[in-house]
Amino acid sequence: MKQNRDQLKKRIAVASGQMPADTVIKNGRIIDVFNLEVIKGDIAIADGMFVGIGSYEGKQIIDAENRYVCPSFIDGHVHIESSMVTPAEFSKVVLPHGVTTVITDPHEIANVSGEEGIRFMLENSEGLPLDVYFMLPSCVPATSVENSGAKLSANDLEPFYNHKRVLGLAEVMDYPALRSGADTMVDKLVMTSQHTGQMDGHLAGLDTDAINVYKAAGIGTDHECNTVEDAIERLRRGMYLLIREGSVAKDLKSLIPVVTPNNARRCLFCTDDKHLDDLMVEGSIDHNVRLAIECGLDPLMAIQMASLNAAECYGLKQKGAIAPGYEADFLLLDDLDSITIKEVYKSGQLVARDGEYVGDLQEKAEPSSELQNTVRIPSLDEADLQIPIRDDGTANIIGIIPNQLNTTHLQESVEIEDGQFTSSLEKDQQKLVVVERHKNTGNVGLGIVKGFGLKSGAIATTIAHDSHNIVATGTNDGDILRAIQALQEIRGGLVVVKDGDVVASLSLPISGLMSGEGYRSMATGLQQLKQSLVDVGFEGGFNPFLTLSFLTLPVIPALKLTDLGLFDVNQFKHIKV
Repeated sequence: MKQNRDQLKKRIAVASGQMPADTVIKNGRIIDVFNLEVIKGDIAIADGMFVGIGSYEGKQIIDAENRYVCPSFIDGHVHIESSMVTPAEFSKVVLPHGVTTVITDPHEIANVSGEEGIRFMLENSEGLPLDVYFMLPSCVPATSVENSGAKLSANDLEPFYNHKRVLGLAEVMDYPALRSGADTMVDKLVMTSQHTGQMDGHLAGLDTDAINVYKAAGIGTDHECNTVEDAIERLRRGMYLLIREGSVAKDLKSLIPVVTPNNARRCLFCTDDKHLDDLMVEGSIDHNVRLAIECGLDPLMAIQMASLNAAECYGLKQKGAIAPGYEADFLLLDDLDSITIKEVYKSGQLVARDGEYVGDLQEKAEPSSELQNTVRIPSLDEADLQIPIRDDGTANIIGIIPNQLNTTHLQESVEIEDGQFTSSLEKDQQKLVVVERHKNTGNVGLGIVKGFGLKSGAIATTIAHDSHNIVATGTNDGDILRAIQALQEIRGGLVVVKDGDVVASLSLPISGLMSGEGYRSMATGLQQLKQSLVDVGFEGGFNPFLTLSFLTLPVIPALKLTDLGLFDVNQFKHIKV
């Protein structure tokens, strides 16, 4: 936070007791994240900054009533688009959960709408009581093995570094391009090193040699660990470890044993991808903190990871602590076990109380018509969905691992009618379809998936990481086709179809990823969609739409589906069904 001459003089005068503070917090137990201890004292605030701890008087008094005064939380890596609401609405959801700063990567909308998508996210997040910092998407398209809606070169990205909330380059997920020193990737790395030098990694399923490559390239973080062994190797090589707990990828319980007093300062939390309903019910980074404490981590260390560590990782030097010279972003906590948040303050101003947003309501500009018309597909019929099966009837099948982004590569016998694959309820094998939806190419990728457990009907969505084509699965071709058509009609979103009828749908017209509706309205729509899954017999202990949306991500093992066909991530090539 920049300060002018008069502000600096005022802060010095308040800190030295020569003039009253704007606000003083009294009767609080202050969480010291530098020494992991709890201290006492008045806290003076001037111009939205902490300026002193001691004995102070102020124009406004906040009586903490013996509650803990805690630095607010920072989400180290999040795709706001995964909440399906705009940044402005997203802020109203996460602020009551104690999150006042997020580091976001808009590569979801960028893969659909390019530079215009990034500009929309920047504009919609301007002036919020939530600080939204950006890492520029490094991989648009995510890989060369699929078709997305845009391509962003280093030259396309560089002008965004003029924006004060752009911190660096987001998760580099195209490891083959990095390892080979491809010019398109090296140009982005060099460009970033000349501006901020901050670069995030994405090392899903990669070995220690890959860590060496990433670190040698100047990339300093990874949020894709799911084993202690992998986490240790990253920490040993000087990476920051982002421990993720999202809606699909839930890695915290597996990784928290790696955190010790010796390495905790290199660890922080993130959500990555989390649906709106999970954010509202479960929480954001506050949930990570609570879960870490439940797993036996020292509460003060968990809070340090959620605040100071995240701030230092991303060079936010005035965030993450209750101390002079830091921004007055803080929480009042009732306890250190359940992390019950009584009040949330941003720059010294109350923005949430008792789980409800109480900040200002700001009107935001509507997205352009181009952003709201991104589903472009040709007319399809059931003949376009046929998968020929020859030889002995054995097929390569994508096996779902509930609540994980990884899949397994199965080889099983399948049911065949007239030489074509047909879904089997008994074997829990369903057809999986990806339809390119950006440029009306007519590309249709076909595969088989096991583990959804649908008894009838089909589900489909335009949220399909990272190129966000249409992805659909179901028990019969007619319902799959109807689901694809329904997505075109509602300009993108999520649908459930049974017997040719749309049982439920949720429209996401902004790049097929987000709605301009309020978060409460969206939450109601999501609940109705979830209830409709009963109609198609879904009984799994995971979110089927989230799982479906990651079956198209060809950078996370083992088997995925793109608009160009079935993709073996380990071999990094397309294979036959």
